[in-house]
Amino acid sequence: MRLLIYAMTKMVDAINRYLPRRIAVVFGSTVFIVLLLSFVNGVIVKGALHAMDESFAAINGLLDDEYDQPLDNRSSGSAQSLISWRDIGRNGKRFVLEGPTKEGIANVLGREAMQPIRVYAGFDTGDTLEERAQIALTEMKRVGGFNRSTVVIATSTGTGWLDPSAVDSVEFIHSGDITTVTLQYSYLPSWLTLLVEPSLAREASGALFKAIYSYWITLPRDKRPDLYLHGLSLGALGSADSLDLLTTISDPIKGALWSGPPFLSRIWTSVTRNRNHGSPQWRPVFRDSSAIRFMTQDGFPKLDGARWGLLRIVYLQHASDPMSFFSTNLAYVSPDWLGSNRGRDVSPYLRWFPIISFLQIAFDIPMATSVPLGYGHNFAPDEYIDAWIEVTQPKNWNSSDTAKIKAHFIDFNPRPM
Repeated sequence: MRLLIYAMTKMVDAINRYLPRRIAVVFGSTVFIVLLLSFVNGVIVKGALHAMDESFAAINGLLDDEYDQPLDNRSSGSAQSLISWRDIGRNGKRFVLEGPTKEGIANVLGREAMQPIRVYAGFDTGDTLEERAQIALTEMKRVGGFNRSTVVIATSTGTGWLDPSAVDSVEFIHSGDITTVTLQYSYLPSWLTLLVEPSLAREASGALFKAIYSYWITLPRDKRPDLYLHGLSLGALGSADSLDLLTTISDPIKGALWSGPPFLSRIWTSVTRNRNHGSPQWRPVFRDSSAIRFMTQDGFPKLDGARWGLLRIVYLQHASDPMSFFSTNLAYVSPDWLGSNRGRDVSPYLRWFPIISFLQIAFDIPMATSVPLGYGHNFAPDEYIDAWIEVTQPKNWNSSDTAKIKAHFIDFNPRPM
C-alpha cells in the first residue's frame, strides 16, 4: 500500500510541474488509478486466467481416459484423422462419440438417414487459433463434410462444450445429412472467460468462420451445402461477432441460431435496444422480423404474417437468464424485464433495488445452469427443435416429424458442460 501511495505521489508531483496543485492531485490520482486497474486487468487477471486454463487442461487430460478412440475413420481423433485423439479434450471426445447414429435417426423418423459428421479441433490441435481452424477445414474436406446438404459452424462454450440438445436435435431434423464443425479455445467456464477475456471467443469463432467460409464460397452455388452458425452462451457472443456482414453481403450464409446470448453481445445488445416500441426486452420484435427474431420457451411472439428474407437469425433466450440480462445499469436503473410485462419464468416477487439487484443478478450468473431445462441458462431440446426448424426450413417437413422428434427427446437429459 505504501508503495502504491508513493508511486501516485510521484505522478502527482510530476504533473504539478505543469498544472496547479489541486488540478494535479485530481488529474494525477485519476490517471494513476486508471493505469493501475488496467494493469491489474490486463496483466494480473489475464495472467491468472491463462494459468487457470493450463491447470484445467492438465486436469482434463487426467479425466478423459474413459473414452476410447473411435474406430470410424470419419471421426475426429480416429487413426486416420488429421486430429490426434490425445489433443481432443473431454468435452470434445463426448461430442465426437455421443451423438445420434443413422440407425437411431431412421428409427425415429421412419425413413432413411445418414450418419452425421462431426469435426472437433481440440485445444492442443495447432499452436494458434488460425492453425487450429485450418486443420478443422482440412479435416472437413477429408471426411466429405462439404458433401452434406447442411453445414453448421458451431462455437463452443468456454469449456469446449457444445449443448447436445442443440447439436443432436438439428441432426435429427436433417436426417443426419449434416456436418457440424467446431474448435476449442479454452477450458474455463463461459462466465469466467466472459468477464475477463471475452475477446477470446470472438477470435476463435472468427478464425474458424474465415477458414470455412473462404473455402465454401469457392464451391459451385448449386452444389454447396447451406451454411449456418450456432453458439450457446459465450459461443453465441463469439459466433455473432464472427459474422462480418460486409464480407458476406455478396454471398450470404443461410442463417444462425444463437442461444443464451451474454450481456456483452454487441449485435444482441444493439437489436434489443432498438426493438419495436411495445415489445418487451426479454422477447423483442425487431423491425419487420425478416432477418432477426427472438424466441423464448413459449415460442415466438405474434408477428402478423412476417416473412423471412434471405438471412434467418433466431435468438433463443429466457427472461430468467442472468447471463443475458445482467448489466452495469442494474446498479442504478430498473430494467424493462423486471417491469409489469415480464417473462413467466421471472418471479413476480422479484423487485429492483439500487445496488442490491446489481449484486444479486451478478451472483446468479455462475449458477445460471443449475436450474431445470427451460429456465435460466439451460435450454431444452424442444426449444431447439422449434428454433432449428424456423432457421433451417427443412425440406419435406411436417408437424408429424416435429412431434416424433419431440417425443424422442422428451426424457433427454444431456450431461452438463
